[in-house]
Amino acid sequence: MNKVKTPDYILKLKPYKPGKPIEELEREYGITDSIKLASNENPLGPPQSAVSAMTKVLMDSHRYPDGSAFHLTRKIAEIQGVEPGNIVLGNGSDDIIGLLTRAYLAPGDEAIMTLPSFLMYEIMVNSTGAASVFVPLADGTRAFDIDLDAMLEKITEKTRMIFLTNPNNPTGTVIRKNTFEAFLSKVPAHVITVLDEAYIEFATDPECMMGRDYVNGEKPVVVLRTFSKAYGLAGLRVGYGIMPEDIALALHKVRMPFNVNSVAQAGALAALSDEGYLKQSLEVIHGGLSYLYGELDRMGFTYYRTQSNFFLIDVKRSADQVFELLLREGVIVRSMTSYGYPEFIRVTVGLPEENRRFIKALAKVTA
Repeated sequence: MNKVKTPDYILKLKPYKPGKPIEELEREYGITDSIKLASNENPLGPPQSAVSAMTKVLMDSHRYPDGSAFHLTRKIAEIQGVEPGNIVLGNGSDDIIGLLTRAYLAPGDEAIMTLPSFLMYEIMVNSTGAASVFVPLADGTRAFDIDLDAMLEKITEKTRMIFLTNPNNPTGTVIRKNTFEAFLSKVPAHVITVLDEAYIEFATDPECMMGRDYVNGEKPVVVLRTFSKAYGLAGLRVGYGIMPEDIALALHKVRMPFNVNSVAQAGALAALSDEGYLKQSLEVIHGGLSYLYGELDRMGFTYYRTQSNFFLIDVKRSADQVFELLLREGVIVRSMTSYGYPEFIRVTVGLPEENRRFIKALAKVTA
């Protein structure tokens, strides 16, 4: 009989639950030509420059990747205005979350995060035996903002890490510079503040803080970035962290030697140099938001303006039911019931024709 004992803190983990493939949903619901507006993906598809670069690299697939991601690391450092030693590459930015928790958390430690929050924060923290401490989002006039004051109140001697998402998912709100600086000044020096900026390229608020401005300050700050959203490379799983060099060195000690494959490195490097693609991405998202806001105003819906490529709509009825009805129309969105908002759906901005189809389907199922 197997006598291996799985630690209790592992047994208690709730695994990340992936969605079904589109083709399976279509088969299950008897639909065709569906559109996916549920996962905050880039509707343009990958940059052609990245596709070309990746195709060339495929011919060298019998070789191991560059374990240091030399060229990509230096390009990122150049663009972000930091040193290469401040950069750590990952298999998606959630890989960096795993490296941080592995390097800096132990049983008995605590990490603070919002509720709701990106599930991987909790999973990675709890997988080390540390505890996740949750802080609800603000309400009232600051509805859906991250409550930084409440987070400060949760800091104890056990606190080792704080996770902030900017812009926040699923609410699309941002943290402003003066607010963050007041917060950071009160965070103890032994606590790492992790700023997840997966959607930062979409933000237009001039007061939105940028984590890279604080990486080499007096307090330890780590910034997470990804190529999955604005750069249209979600399927490659490539992201990076910007951080003080001593933290970067610690992460390299626990990092797998080839955690970013050759194809991903080539695609990401090409995408970084493709300014035209990034400009087009931002135009599609901001133009789409303008259209969707106007149509929802006309239809009388309550929604929440965003600094990202997704936003929340209050459907004032069961979000799960609206999700199901939209699915039968071939439109896939995200119900926010599991996030604690049972009457909200989250919608990713799509191409113009996809946005029009969503509005038409929403009007039909909520009539």
